Amino acid sequence: MPETPVRQIISPQSTEQVAEVLRRANEEKLVVEITGAGTKRRWGNDVAAVVQLDTTRLTGVREHSWQDLTATVAAGTPWTTMQSVLAMHGQRVALDPLWPDQATVGGVIATNDSGCLRLRYGSLRDLIIGMTVVLADGTIAKSGGKVVKNVAGYDIHKLMTGAFGTLGVIAEVTFRLHPLPKSSATWTITSNDISVLDRIRHQLADSMLSIEALQLRTRDKVFSLDVKFVTLPEALEEHARRLHAYVSPLSVEAGEESIWLSREGMFDGTRATVKVTFLPTHIASLISEIQDYGGSCVAQQSGTMIASIQPDAERIAALRQKIESAGGSLTVLRWPNDAAPRPDKWGPGGNALPLMREIKRRFDSNSILNPGRFVGGI
Repeated sequence: MPETPVRQIISPQSTEQVAEVLRRANEEKLVVEITGAGTKRRWGNDVAAVVQLDTTRLTGVREHSWQDLTATVAAGTPWTTMQSVLAMHGQRVALDPLWPDQATVGGVIATNDSGCLRLRYGSLRDLIIGMTVVLADGTIAKSGGKVVKNVAGYDIHKLMTGAFGTLGVIAEVTFRLHPLPKSSATWTITSNDISVLDRIRHQLADSMLSIEALQLRTRDKVFSLDVKFVTLPEALEEHARRLHAYVSPLSVEAGEESIWLSREGMFDGTRATVKVTFLPTHIASLISEIQDYGGSCVAQQSGTMIASIQPDAERIAALRQKIESAGGSLTVLRWPNDAAPRPDKWGPGGNALPLMREIKRRFDSNSILNPGRFVGGI
């Protein structure tokens, strides 16, 4: 069926205005699609909305308690804009989402996007200590607090993270911050034998080296292992020496910072882009399988992979079944418009689906917030 055109775009400037929009939409049972910059708008299923609620005017770092390493930020703030303000005090939110120049804080949280920094600093749920959310009926709810050691209230912010806007509209977020690194170095090891790189990966993960990021990738049938050290300037030379000892007789090359953006290259409009989550012990075997499919991918040590493969729905279904049988998941993030048949973007949903549907019912009884976008048609 063709998507119902959006009849009205509303761009509120405050949390109270968001609440008023949702209150009226809920009373009239009007479907609302929540959007930011739109960088990940196609990651879920399409929403046939009557109202598009644009959050890009909810901007600004509202409070930066640099002494306490916390900051409260409006959800429509571009990620790099927030980071630039925090950098004035030598701090940052230690997360590296896709397309940070465009992506908004709220969009990053709604899609639970993260990159290689997750290895050292944890996921979004570990970095968020508080949140202001507008629920479907217009209620303004606050969760957590503005200090790191806070046990007040329910962890609603953890529920909103990765919910794709189906449970509420994120208005403000309070992050725990980390200092900007004073010195770092990136190195890359390349080989045609993934088992060799996988052995080195295990050695590095078990070492006492100060590793901030670690990823294994393949493109054009070549495998590469990237490692980033963050430590004191005088310790970087010793880290490099120990790295050379681990990889011998392979060579090590100094890498560029752009290497850590390589997963952005997986979003080719002519191919399918999938996100895979799995146990880190399966990294090498999954990368080999992606290469056998004629694809390319970037896998993070934390157990998340972004892969670009041919848009073959049957092969993707077979790959999803194999990954799910090993306790992982596969989500289709991008599919070429002219490729048919189209696969299910989310997959079956598993045993948690009935609970997720009940949570949706409790938070949004009229199902007005991004209905159908999430797994299981939630």
